[in-house]
Amino acid sequence: MRPERGTAAALPFFVYGTLRPGERNHGLFPRGRTARQEPARLAGALLYDGPGYPYAVEAPGVIVGELVTAAPEVYGELLCVLDQLEEYEAPGDPRNVYERAVRDVLRADGTTARAWVYLAAPRVARELRTRGRPIAGGDWLARAVHAHRAVVSPSSPAPAVPRRP
Repeated sequence: MRPERGTAAALPFFVYGTLRPGERNHGLFPRGRTARQEPARLAGALLYDGPGYPYAVEAPGVIVGELVTAAPEVYGELLCVLDQLEEYEAPGDPRNVYERAVRDVLRADGTTARAWVYLAAPRVARELRTRGRPIAGGDWLARAVHAHRAVVSPSSPAPAVPRRP
Protein backbone atom coordinates (compact mmCIF):
# COMPACT_ATOMS: atom_id res chain seq x y z
CA MET A 1 0.00 0.00 0.00
CA ARG A 2 1.02 3.60 -0.45
CA PRO A 3 0.33 6.56 1.82
CA GLU A 4 -3.11 8.04 1.20
CA ARG A 5 -3.32 11.08 -1.03
CA GLY A 6 -2.91 14.31 0.84
CA THR A 7 -0.17 12.98 3.13
CA ALA A 8 2.35 15.81 2.99
CA ALA A 9 5.29 14.12 4.68
CA ALA A 10 6.68 10.74 5.58
CA LEU A 11 5.45 10.22 9.12
CA PRO A 12 7.13 8.07 11.77
CA PHE A 13 5.31 4.98 13.04
CA PHE A 14 4.09 4.36 16.56
CA VAL A 15 4.63 0.65 17.28
CA TYR A 16 3.27 -1.02 20.40
CA GLY A 17 3.51 -4.79 20.00
CA THR A 18 5.58 -7.29 18.04
CA LEU A 19 7.34 -4.50 16.11
CA ARG A 20 8.98 -3.13 19.28
CA PRO A 21 12.69 -3.79 19.89
CA GLY A 22 13.24 -7.29 21.20
CA GLU A 23 9.97 -8.62 19.80
CA ARG A 24 9.71 -11.13 16.95
CA ASN A 25 8.68 -8.76 14.12
CA HIS A 26 11.17 -6.04 14.97
CA GLY A 27 14.02 -7.96 13.37
CA LEU A 28 11.94 -8.76 10.29
CA PHE A 29 10.59 -5.28 9.57
CA PRO A 30 11.88 -2.09 11.28
CA ARG A 31 15.41 -3.19 12.22
CA GLY A 32 17.89 -1.88 9.66
CA ARG A 33 15.27 0.42 8.11
CA THR A 34 15.14 3.07 10.83
CA ALA A 35 16.87 6.36 11.39
CA ARG A 36 15.62 6.70 14.97
CA GLN A 37 13.61 4.88 17.65
CA GLU A 38 12.47 6.44 20.89
CA PRO A 39 10.01 5.65 23.68
CA ALA A 40 6.54 7.16 23.23
CA ARG A 41 2.95 6.88 24.43
CA LEU A 42 -0.38 7.02 22.63
CA ALA A 43 -3.23 8.56 24.62
CA GLY A 44 -6.85 7.83 23.81
CA ALA A 45 -6.40 4.11 23.20
CA LEU A 46 -6.44 0.79 25.03
CA LEU A 47 -4.31 -2.21 24.21
CA TYR A 48 -6.08 -5.55 23.79
CA ASP A 49 -4.52 -9.00 23.78
CA GLY A 50 -4.80 -10.80 20.46
CA PRO A 51 -3.70 -14.17 19.13
CA GLY A 52 0.02 -13.57 19.69
CA TYR A 53 -0.07 -9.85 19.01
CA PRO A 54 -1.95 -6.84 20.38
CA TYR A 55 -4.61 -4.52 19.03
CA ALA A 56 -4.91 -0.80 19.78
CA VAL A 57 -8.53 0.32 20.15
CA GLU A 58 -9.60 3.93 20.52
CA ALA A 59 -10.87 4.38 24.09
CA PRO A 60 -9.83 6.25 27.23
CA GLY A 61 -6.39 4.94 28.12
CA VAL A 62 -2.69 5.06 27.23
CA ILE A 63 -0.54 2.66 25.23
CA VAL A 64 3.22 2.35 25.72
CA GLY A 65 5.35 1.92 22.62
CA GLU A 66 8.09 3.27 20.39
CA LEU A 67 8.16 6.07 17.84
CA VAL A 68 10.03 4.67 14.84
CA THR A 69 11.36 7.04 12.20
CA ALA A 70 12.18 5.22 8.98
CA ALA A 71 15.39 5.90 7.11
CA PRO A 72 14.31 8.20 4.24
CA GLU A 73 15.67 5.92 1.50
CA VAL A 74 13.52 2.98 2.66
CA TYR A 75 10.40 4.78 3.89
CA GLY A 76 8.16 3.56 1.06
CA GLU A 77 9.41 0.00 1.41
CA LEU A 78 8.83 -0.02 5.18
CA LEU A 79 5.36 1.48 4.80
CA CYS A 80 4.45 -1.21 2.27
CA VAL A 81 5.70 -4.15 4.35
CA LEU A 82 4.02 -2.81 7.51
CA ASP A 83 0.72 -2.42 5.65
CA GLN A 84 1.02 -6.05 4.53
CA LEU A 85 1.92 -7.29 8.01
CA GLU A 86 -0.99 -5.39 9.56
CA GLU A 87 -3.41 -6.54 6.84
CA TYR A 88 -4.24 -2.98 5.86
CA GLU A 89 -5.58 -2.54 2.31
CA ALA A 90 -6.98 1.00 2.14
CA PRO A 91 -8.94 3.42 4.35
CA GLY A 92 -12.24 1.83 5.38
CA ASP A 93 -11.68 -1.37 3.37
CA PRO A 94 -13.82 -4.13 4.94
CA ARG A 95 -10.90 -6.59 4.58
CA ASN A 96 -8.70 -4.50 6.93
CA VAL A 97 -7.64 -6.10 10.18
CA TYR A 98 -6.03 -2.79 11.18
CA GLU A 99 -6.63 0.78 9.99
CA ARG A 100 -3.58 2.98 9.49
CA ALA A 101 -4.38 6.35 11.07
CA VAL A 102 -2.51 9.54 11.93
CA ARG A 103 -2.40 10.26 15.66
CA ASP A 104 -0.40 12.45 18.03
CA VAL A 105 1.98 10.53 20.28
CA LEU A 106 3.86 11.80 23.30
CA ARG A 107 7.63 11.47 23.36
CA ALA A 108 9.55 10.87 26.58
CA ASP A 109 10.71 14.52 26.55
CA GLY A 110 7.09 15.72 26.64
CA THR A 111 6.87 16.87 23.01
CA THR A 112 4.31 15.44 20.61
CA ALA A 113 4.77 13.98 17.16
CA ARG A 114 2.31 13.04 14.42
CA ALA A 115 2.68 9.36 13.56
CA TRP A 116 1.09 6.49 11.72
CA VAL A 117 -0.63 4.11 14.14
CA TYR A 118 -2.24 0.81 13.22
CA LEU A 119 -5.56 0.68 15.10
CA ALA A 120 -7.94 -2.27 15.16
CA ALA A 121 -10.34 -2.01 12.20
CA PRO A 122 -13.93 -1.15 13.24
CA ARG A 123 -15.27 -4.74 13.06
CA VAL A 124 -12.29 -6.01 15.09
CA ALA A 125 -12.59 -3.16 17.61
CA ARG A 126 -16.29 -3.93 18.19
CA GLU A 127 -15.48 -7.55 18.95
CA LEU A 128 -12.62 -6.59 21.29
CA ARG A 129 -14.77 -4.11 23.21
CA THR A 130 -17.37 -6.86 23.71
CA ARG A 131 -15.24 -9.95 24.33
CA GLY A 132 -11.61 -8.83 24.40
CA ARG A 133 -9.13 -8.64 27.25
CA PRO A 134 -7.38 -5.30 27.77
CA ILE A 135 -3.68 -5.46 28.62
CA ALA A 136 -3.12 -3.90 32.05
CA GLY A 137 -0.90 -0.83 31.89
CA GLY A 138 -1.11 -0.64 28.08
CA ASP A 139 2.35 -2.15 27.67
CA TRP A 140 2.75 -5.25 25.49
CA LEU A 141 6.26 -5.90 26.82
CA ALA A 142 5.06 -5.90 30.43
CA ARG A 143 1.94 -8.03 29.80
CA ALA A 144 3.39 -11.26 31.20
CA VAL A 145 4.34 -9.51 34.44
CA HIS A 146 0.84 -8.02 34.76
CA ALA A 147 -0.84 -11.32 33.90
CA HIS A 148 1.33 -13.19 36.39
CA ARG A 149 0.51 -10.72 39.16
CA ALA A 150 -3.21 -10.96 38.38
CA VAL A 151 -3.24 -14.77 38.39
CA VAL A 152 -0.78 -15.63 41.15
CA SER A 153 -1.25 -14.10 44.54
CA PRO A 154 0.62 -15.07 47.72
CA SER A 155 -2.37 -17.21 48.79
CA SER A 156 -2.91 -18.99 45.46
CA PRO A 157 -1.02 -22.09 44.38
CA ALA A 158 1.63 -21.76 41.69
CA PRO A 159 0.28 -22.34 38.19
CA ALA A 160 0.98 -25.70 36.60
CA VAL A 161 3.62 -25.68 33.89
CA PRO A 162 2.56 -27.77 30.89
CA ARG A 163 5.01 -30.52 30.00
CA ARG A 164 5.89 -31.45 26.47
CA PRO A 165 5.29 -35.06 25.49
